[in-house]
Amino acid sequence: MKKGLRDLRQPATAAPAEKPEIVFPCDYPIKVVGNAADDFAATVCQIVIQHAPEFDATEMQVVDSRNGRFQSVRITIRATGEKQLKQLFLDLKATGRVHMVL
Repeated sequence: MKKGLRDLRQPATAAPAEKPEIVFPCDYPIKVVGNAADDFAATVCQIVIQHAPEFDATEMQVVDSRNGRFQSVRITIRATGEKQLKQLFLDLKATGRVHMVL
């Protein structure tokens, strides 16, 4: 006799996952991924400084992808609010060079 398949989907009555609450101001890590280029990290840095003037660029980490096509720039800023973060993310994406902001 064949065993029946279980339905692993969540029931429709399940509550949506809540966003974690962030208490501002706080240190906020950000990872920016884009096409690899000599000036990609500098471009990211210029935009970040516009939104977080106290940002220390010496703490920035740049990692190339395995095949060298992409770069990720990892930074930590002192976030003052959700509005600041949203505008920073929008400005990074507006460059046309950024694929993801995490």
